[in-house]
Amino acid sequence: MTTARDVMHAGCECLRMDDDLATAARRMAELDVGALPVCGADKRLKGIITDRDIVVKAIAKGKDPADINAGDLIGRAEVWSIDATTDIDEVLRQMVEHKVRRLPVLENEELIGIISQADLAAKLPEDKIGELVQAISSTSH
Repeated sequence: MTTARDVMHAGCECLRMDDDLATAARRMAELDVGALPVCGADKRLKGIITDRDIVVKAIAKGKDPADINAGDLIGRAEVWSIDATTDIDEVLRQMVEHKVRRLPVLENEELIGIISQADLAAKLPEDKIGELVQAISSTSH
């Protein structure tokens, strides 16, 4: 059985709730990623910020990214995540159901990695990844 742990990108970096969006954007550029998880002081996952979030929810509205904290941007939106032992078919089902392109991977409630569409594309048969892309591309977060 292939699990989330088998396909995830391990060791993803967390933003702190009080990191500003300018810092978030710099970290994304340095790491060459389009999203970063946001963790609280308790090291628990609180949300995810994407490069698109920064553009649409801050810059496009005339706000200075240096004046907005990650915690302010994520608000109270529900965060979907999966356990590291979750079967890959369930990972796929969750991504389709929740229409998300990335799923944080937790072990004992701590963030240990993240799974993206690209991670799945490298491991899944073409027909399954086609279903995923079709299901979430039209209205993904």
